[in-house]
This record gives sequence, C-alpha cells and structure tokens, in this order.
Amino acid sequence: MPTILRHVAFSALAAALMIGCSSQAGADQTTDKLKATLQERLPNAHIKGIAKAPIPGLYEVNLGVQIIYSDASGNYVLVGDLVDTKAGTSLTQARLAELNKVDFATLPLGDAIKVVKGNGSRKMAVFSDPNCPYCKQLEATLKSIDNVTVYTFLYPVLSDDSTAKAKSIWCSADRAKTWETWMVDHRPPTTAPICDTSVLDKNLALGHAMNVTGTPTIILADGRRFPGAVSRDELDKALSDALKASPAH
Repeated sequence: MPTILRHVAFSALAAALMIGCSSQAGADQTTDKLKATLQERLPNAHIKGIAKAPIPGLYEVNLGVQIIYSDASGNYVLVGDLVDTKAGTSLTQARLAELNKVDFATLPLGDAIKVVKGNGSRKMAVFSDPNCPYCKQLEATLKSIDNVTVYTFLYPVLSDDSTAKAKSIWCSADRAKTWETWMVDHRPPTTAPICDTSVLDKNLALGHAMNVTGTPTIILADGRRFPGAVSRDELDKALSDALKASPAH
C-alpha cells in the first residue's frame, strides 16, 4: 500500500476509535450523572446499575429485584414492564432474568441439603423456607421427577418458627429424610442435638446478596432463575433445557 494511502487509512481508523471512545465516555457521563440524580431523589432505592433501554432516550435502572425506566435527566421515571408487542413478551422480565443470572459453580453447595434421584444429571438449587406452602408444593412436585440433583438451601425468612424448624432439620442425623418428612408428609422434625447452625446465617446472607426475595427460588444449572410454583412438566423441561445450556455440558 502506498505511503499516502496507509496514512489515510490510519487516520480514518484513529478517527473511528476516537468517536467510539468519545461516545462511550459520553454514555458513561450520562449514566453516572443519572445515577447520582436518581439516588438523591430516590434515597430508599438501591441502584445497582444504569444502561440504555431499547427505546431511544430511555434508560433502564436496575434495582436488583426490579427494573424501572428513566429519562436522561432523571426528572421522570416509569414503573412497569416494557413489552415487545410483536413477540408478546416482557423485555423487562427477560432483562431482569439476565441481570440476575447466577454462576451455578460458585454456589456453596456444601451449605445445602443434597438429594440425588436417578443418575442426578440435572441439577438445581432452591432457596426454601420450611413453613412456605409453595415450597411444600414444589417438594411434592419433585417426588415425580427423576434424574435430578437438588441442593436445598434452608432459607428461613417467614417466621421465628421457620428458623427453629430449619435448625432442627439441619442438626438431624439425616437432613434429607427429615426435610422430606416435614415438607411432604407434614411430620414436624423432632428436637435434634445442638449443632453449628451458622450455615443458616450464611444462607440468608447469600440469598440477600443474590436478591432472593421469595421462596421457593430455584436456580437452574445454566444460572437462570425459575419460579417454584410451576407444574411438573414445566419444571422437568426447564431442568433438561438447563442441562443442555449449562457451561459444563
């Protein structure tokens, strides 16, 4: 390539890079300023991040358990789902699921009750309260699902009695059997010998850090969250889909 052409090509590339960097810097300044404004005006909100929304001039504000939308100035916010009318899907919920994905491999599985059924190839973790009716419904559903490994993180958030039951279950000689006996057969756990129950505090801290605000909360092997109160067929399909999509597969 002649020297002059190389010079022109280099200049064009440099200009493009400068424009890209300038745009990124502008975007960062806008979102940083918007975050500061909204944090001042909405002091009770914990803003985890701000990014451009699919609609020009609109920004998504990630509150961890919720996404709201704002204009660039922070003078106006919208609360509700952004819906793709062609696809008939909620872009808000899809984006929230993406933001809240979990690296399954990083979960402290030793702090959970482990149950293996069949070959155990499909894996899921669930945050569950012993007094949660939907958690009991999930356990009944799991009775008819095979080839799954379930890691149950005791997550007593409903009452002091939930904490008491969780401690008895964790301190029992056979945690998995005691858990199932209570959740499925409704036979309360007997008083167990005193043991180290600090794992419950760790589970609560983990759940809060992961924005687990309700029980049961299911984490699939591919990191997606899945609602607990679903049918047997929905859960079975989700487990198989997650196995195919998980990094280790």
